[in-house]
Amino acid sequence: MPEKVSTAWWRGAAIYQVYPRSFADGNGDGVGDLAGIRARLGYLRDLGMDAIWFSPWYPSPMADAGYDVADYRDIDPAFGTLAEAEALIAEAHALGMGIIVDIVPNHCSDAHPWFQEALSAGPGSAARELFWFRPGRGENGELPPNDWSSIFGGPAWTRMPDGEWYLHLFAPEQPDLNWENSKVREEFESILRFWFDRGVDGVRIDSAALVVKDPTLADFDPDDPPVPHPYTDRDELHEVYRSWRRIADSYPDKRALIGEIWLPDTDRFAQYLRPDELHAAFNFDFLACPWDAGALRRCVDETLAAHAPVGAPATWVLSNHDVTRHVTRYGRADTSFDHATRQHQHGVPTDLALGTRRARAAALLTLALPGSVYVYEGEELGLWEVEDIPGELRQDPIFRRTGGADPGRDGCRVPVPWSGDAPPFGFSPAGADASPWLPQPAAWARYTAQAQEPDPDSMLSLYRAALHRRRDEADLGDGPMAWLPAPDSVLAFARGDDFACVVNLSGAAVELPPHREVLLASGPLDGGLLPPDTAAWLRR
Repeated sequence: MPEKVSTAWWRGAAIYQVYPRSFADGNGDGVGDLAGIRARLGYLRDLGMDAIWFSPWYPSPMADAGYDVADYRDIDPAFGTLAEAEALIAEAHALGMGIIVDIVPNHCSDAHPWFQEALSAGPGSAARELFWFRPGRGENGELPPNDWSSIFGGPAWTRMPDGEWYLHLFAPEQPDLNWENSKVREEFESILRFWFDRGVDGVRIDSAALVVKDPTLADFDPDDPPVPHPYTDRDELHEVYRSWRRIADSYPDKRALIGEIWLPDTDRFAQYLRPDELHAAFNFDFLACPWDAGALRRCVDETLAAHAPVGAPATWVLSNHDVTRHVTRYGRADTSFDHATRQHQHGVPTDLALGTRRARAAALLTLALPGSVYVYEGEELGLWEVEDIPGELRQDPIFRRTGGADPGRDGCRVPVPWSGDAPPFGFSPAGADASPWLPQPAAWARYTAQAQEPDPDSMLSLYRAALHRRRDEADLGDGPMAWLPAPDSVLAFARGDDFACVVNLSGAAVELPPHREVLLASGPLDGGLLPPDTAAWLRR
């Protein structure tokens, strides 16, 4: 890996998220795979990435796009083989990039051998103790054991033919594991070692705050949940991650633990980042923040203040596989994001030119902040949310479980356009018979990597220039920052003595602070002034 991030590399790394189904298809079946990814590793190196995070690549029935894992120690045949994954890890390392894989500890697939054994073993068996099987309520057990709802919509319980019910906070095909059981804990410690032994540099922990449940499974009002919450952010979780940290630290080149943690309480959030727990966690407050100078400054201040007492690096992210792409969000009147209101935002008119201009400025803002940064595949091409996918082609279980009321997350998962002037835009090999698993907009012809490559003003060129400059600037990545005086609705901050970032979120052009050189700008300057929705990196 690059020298700058070789020690505690996660503290300042630029990390690219690959959603395997949608990155690149090597065998022509319309689904992304390891062969396609391996062929594009040079692209990611040239982009300036320090590491790659892979969404789940394990064997799975794909009820939830791979987050329903049937085998944590293998690769889904649709993606390739374990040998190919090992080759990919080695090739990425040879190019100076680390590898992060997803670990899904809250639940597995209903096709997992453990769950299949639990079904056949019946009530009262040791196999069922690995999950949350319970008898129902009501005269004949016809009612669920409690009133919990699924995060994906509908009830969180499904009844088996033998009368017992099992818990699933997500889809019915994703039964929740019982972390009260020592066998579950031992299994995941073994899974961590399996991937670390194969050279994986870190793991991203899916739904990290949901793993431990209140063993009484008590009813509660979701609008006024008790403290502690029955299944979110329970104190018992911390010992789980302390045990994982001991494993990560046992390797000569220490491995990173990165949590997906959605919590409104920043103090509780920071507890997961204590020196003997996780190394980093995703900063969803920043992702959800509206395009507003005051809100963004508060978010940055609160993020850094939460991380400082535990000595952990902040992370910055604008989009991922679960949220509306930020080019679309930033082009709307309401530029924030909230899972609870996503369905109401779907189809709301968006000004893509405005969203793109703001996304360019946000890229420079994000890449200049202290800590690590995550880039979601296609973000560097300026892709937008695809909202006109026909219902019959949508695959997200959220869409099905809400009867189409919530469109789900397919719109941000549409396969990446690489080249050519018509779908599949180089996503699949020339002459492939199969269409991409989700349809690509014809308008993406101007947004392919090939089309943007020679254009110095393209989004791709901006990201490349910024990522390479970020790596070359000693004061960028991990380290301190200081706010600089700025007009209203303008963010300006220094990194070290020589570097400054200025972002104009006002409605009028503003003067740049004193500087020796403009290193990079997200858009053309206006006679030396910084136009609205534009950012600049300066040599002070």
